[in-house]
Amino acid sequence: MEYHFNKTITGEFEEVIEKVTDELEKEGFGVLTEINVTETLKKKLDVDFKKYRILGACNAPYAHKALKAEDKIGTMLPCNVIVQEMGNGKIEVAAVNPMASMQAVKNKDLEQIAIEIGDKLKQVIAKI
Repeated sequence: MEYHFNKTITGEFEEVIEKVTDELEKEGFGVLTEINVTETLKKKLDVDFKKYRILGACNAPYAHKALKAEDKIGTMLPCNVIVQEMGNGKIEVAAVNPMASMQAVKNKDLEQIAIEIGDKLKQVIAKI
């Protein structure tokens, strides 16, 4: 089982970020965190790195269900979505596969939640 879903498209980096954020919202996710890996690596290590952003996406109703089923599941939240520059105008968008990460958790109550969130993230990737 792959630990992520991904798609490579042609576009402008910031426009792809906006498109991904919009598609996440349509599937009921909000972006709680945004980590600009490029800026962080420049600031902390003084290295130049390709455009790379991590969006921490959360679907609050599903997060609530998951937290009620397993109180330590917060260690795996939010769902990370990355947007990275691949060169030649290509941008890759990838999202975590919740079913892959849930394999480590032995709680059957989480399985349906992971399936549904996975389906929503697949929809986001498909629509960009």
